[in-house]
Amino acid sequence: MRLRDRPRIDLTYCLNIHPGERLADARAALRYAARVRERVAPGAPFGAGLRLGAAAAAELDGPALASFRADLDALGLYAFTVNGFPYGPFHGRPVKAGVYAPDWRAPEREAYTLQLARILAALLPEGLEGSISTVPVGPAPAFAAAAERAAAADRLLDTAAALDALRARTGRLVRLGLEPEPGCLLETAADFLRFAEGDLLGRLPARNRARGARPALDETALRRHLGICLDACHAAVEGESVAGALRALRAAGWPVAKVQLSAALRAPNTAAARRALLAFADPVYLHQVRAFAPGGERRGWNDLDEALAALEGLPAETRLAVHAHVPLFWPGRAPLRSTREAIDAEAWALLRDGAAPHLEIETYTFDALPGALRDRDVVESVAAEFAWVLDRWAGRPEAL
Repeated sequence: MRLRDRPRIDLTYCLNIHPGERLADARAALRYAARVRERVAPGAPFGAGLRLGAAAAAELDGPALASFRADLDALGLYAFTVNGFPYGPFHGRPVKAGVYAPDWRAPEREAYTLQLARILAALLPEGLEGSISTVPVGPAPAFAAAAERAAAADRLLDTAAALDALRARTGRLVRLGLEPEPGCLLETAADFLRFAEGDLLGRLPARNRARGARPALDETALRRHLGICLDACHAAVEGESVAGALRALRAAGWPVAKVQLSAALRAPNTAAARRALLAFADPVYLHQVRAFAPGGERRGWNDLDEALAALEGLPAETRLAVHAHVPLFWPGRAPLRSTREAIDAEAWALLRDGAAPHLEIETYTFDALPGALRDRDVVESVAAEFAWVLDRWAGRPEAL
């Protein structure tokens, strides 16, 4: 849904909350989005944050695209952003670290991303920019060697060049947003800036000299087409300020493709909190944990079960942050709390000022949440998240 015109800012929710990997599942997700629209913005055009895995994208990139566009129009929906992070299955089976595969060293990741860009360019309403969120290069251990980072950087540069060629051909701008996540090469916005200004800009001259038949790419085009997807849940786990990240990105001249409005868990390191966290240790998704000790020491684990096995030996004053996407309308219940207020007044002011053109509610974990957080159906839950966001957008933080 359109929040403002100048600058243009659109809000949606990510349809990755609805299970399914094939095109038929993506069409079913649109029907859910139409039901959310009826509760949130009846009668108004309503954005759909598409999630198209590799299987659905392959089905859609062809004759089926026209009928998919017709479905959007018939339901009063429009597409402006795609979640291109999970390439393969994302629900109903263990995903864990498999969500990063293929990473940005692999030709499959580039081909899939450009397929999404072609699809989105065909679906975008006139005059609206598109965004695609993607893997933050890949899991950190795989990129310890400079050669691995260089390989990924070269592939991202080629992708940015192809996106610029798509813009020249169609008149539609599609921007790629690397989405920092705990445990990956890019964990924070600061990591993104180091990678963008070191690895990407550092590789650009050599890439152009050796480009062969590939289109050339200058820094202006790179910055136009490659930016960041800032996930508020991930930032909170890493202890990163959302407002601070937005300010740093603006100062450095790198675009924010979109901001994902999401919340993690925070808790003290007490026996009661650890027992409560057990309910979030599901077999499907990774739940990275960061522990902040009173003296400033920080420790981290790649999943919740690993963390719970180690936390008993740390001081009770240790603050915990857990990568478990919880609904924005839920403030928490002692001893667990939400990090939703990490999107603070300064962050909202920056967002209203146009720090990001696209805002996306993302609570994909709905089916894996403890039962107490699923006491309403998925449509009612998403609508309640919109109410929380819209109240804060309007400057009414006390409304919920």
